[in-house]
Amino acid sequence: MRPRRAATPSSLPSLPISTFNTNTGTISINMKFQVATLLSAASLLASSVMADSYPWERLEKNNSVLVILDLQEGLYQLARDWDATLYKQSMLAHASLATVFDIPVIMSTSAETGPNGPLPNEILTMYPSAPLIKRQGEVNAWDNPAFRSAIQATNRTQIILAGIVTDVCTAFLARSLRAEGYSVWANLEASGTTTKEIREISNDAMIRSGVNVVSLFAIVCDLMRDWRNTPGAKELIPWLDRYLPAYGMVARAHKAAVEEGEVQPGEDGLDR
Repeated sequence: MRPRRAATPSSLPSLPISTFNTNTGTISINMKFQVATLLSAASLLASSVMADSYPWERLEKNNSVLVILDLQEGLYQLARDWDATLYKQSMLAHASLATVFDIPVIMSTSAETGPNGPLPNEILTMYPSAPLIKRQGEVNAWDNPAFRSAIQATNRTQIILAGIVTDVCTAFLARSLRAEGYSVWANLEASGTTTKEIREISNDAMIRSGVNVVSLFAIVCDLMRDWRNTPGAKELIPWLDRYLPAYGMVARAHKAAVEEGEVQPGEDGLDR
């Protein structure tokens, strides 16, 4: 993430400060505006400093763990900040990352015998042998000893994470992991919550803690590094076609153009 440029005194609006009204005991509105402006500038400066304090770290597939956290059938109904069809696709895409990159997987649910429900069967069948930590009460997965032990047993320090809801399950664990010295990549698209506003403030809180809040495609490309690698184009283009159709259709269109395409009238004069 590119650091934000801090506000400078010359960039702040100049507002006159009115005098205190002894008759009414009130401060003029302009002074209130100036105080708000100064507070806003201080916040912007703090954000800039915070951005500089966390240097960019690249994902390493040999040092990464995929966490599938509380992506449960009951909790799914709380994910109202995304289109329901799109969000299910994003959940499954997040869960399937380890199938293409061959990285360790840790799954966890919260009170799954109650209204939260189980993980979708599509996810469970991906990893029949992966650890599934069934938390009976802990809201923050890091408070569960079995979950902590599962993370520690991997001997890896980069955690790729998504959960429902963003402001609790994802954010609590992400910030706890940061406090323990782990690097965290929160999959923005695969975590869901009740409103867009809650999503935004929760992601901001994670960013301030040094969590990398990123897209699915950013995670994929960082793990892959080079289309010539393995896994690379050969393995990932079919995966993207299934889980990221926007990119899959680019590949399909190119394939069709190469195999069956012909230049249409007017196209021969186009610059390229």
